[in-house]
Amino acid sequence: MAECIFCMIANKEIPSTVVYEDDKIVCFHDLEPQAPVHVLIIPKKHIASMDDVDEEDQALLGHIMLKVKDIAEKLELENGYRLVNNCGEDGFQTVKHLHFHLLGKRKMTWPPG
Repeated sequence: MAECIFCMIANKEIPSTVVYEDDKIVCFHDLEPQAPVHVLIIPKKHIASMDDVDEEDQALLGHIMLKVKDIAEKLELENGYRLVNNCGEDGFQTVKHLHFHLLGKRKMTWPPG
């Protein structure tokens, strides 16, 4: 998707501070961090939201979930972290490209904040 900012980041059309990348995903620092460590994990394939995943995306989602622990280890999140996916307007999804927020290096509160 040409107008999608995350697709443009994945395609290296917009610079970002990449933490991890492979042939399926890119992980980069959030520009408006909500914690001392706040990165976004996105698939290189454009998927608008969790509501748009289908059976063919099962392996990709599994890949993302397996890479979370490696990324958390690289970022030294040894005391834990929060992994968040916002879906849709009420879920406060602001970019219509599936992404996961990985936050750490501070004590998280509940409700989220």
